[in-house]
Amino acid sequence: MAVPARHTSKQKKRSRRAHLKLSVPAMHYDATTGEYRLSHRVSPKGYYKGRQVVSENSASDND
Repeated sequence: MAVPARHTSKQKKRSRRAHLKLSVPAMHYDATTGEYRLSHRVSPKGYYKGRQVVSENSASDND
């Protein structure tokens, strides 16, 4: 059975896990709709980069 030759210290363990964290999603304020949304995605009302790319009727049909 494999046994570690040395005890892993708290500092070594914690520094290894320092990169294992959640990141905050990139939220973007949409001035057209006045809502926050994820970057590079169409807003719930169908707007992208200030213009409407999806009609509101077809956007609500997917619900």
